[in-house]
Amino acid sequence: MDEQILFQEKQYLGRDWTWISVRLILALFCFVAYYINWEHVVSQQLFFIVGVGILLVSIIMLYMVSYRTTVTKTHVILSGLWTTSLVKIDLNSIKHIEKKRYSNFFFNNPVYNLHKNGKIRFYSGGKEALWLTDKDGLVYVIGSQYPAQLVQAVEKAKNEK
Repeated sequence: MDEQILFQEKQYLGRDWTWISVRLILALFCFVAYYINWEHVVSQQLFFIVGVGILLVSIIMLYMVSYRTTVTKTHVILSGLWTTSLVKIDLNSIKHIEKKRYSNFFFNNPVYNLHKNGKIRFYSGGKEALWLTDKDGLVYVIGSQYPAQLVQAVEKAKNEK
């Protein structure tokens, strides 16, 4: 890629604090059930194996890249996991840039290229997102851990033309 990169961020699948908390509570439940269940050895072992499995999967998910956001002088490029397609948003077609809250919900599932209600969503974690509106009225919602820097990079790329 010969274009200058103005901003780059990796969103990880397992680093959203709400879902980490849910997985840890499930593992804690399994370990408490393992400790309490003295009489039935088979179910005791099963609770222990499931608790350790939840912890191992949680650790693996901490290092899985959900998608990568790259801002160049001409495009916002979103590349996802193994089989997902590359999404290039041309900055010439963007007419409105805004930073605001991703969603009002407490729990948000990670999504990549989800088309719903005239919006295309990209999210793995964070509370705020970049909202890009193109000339056709299509809205791209890009969740970010660093939304201020992402907005600044997109505005800088858009103004340099």
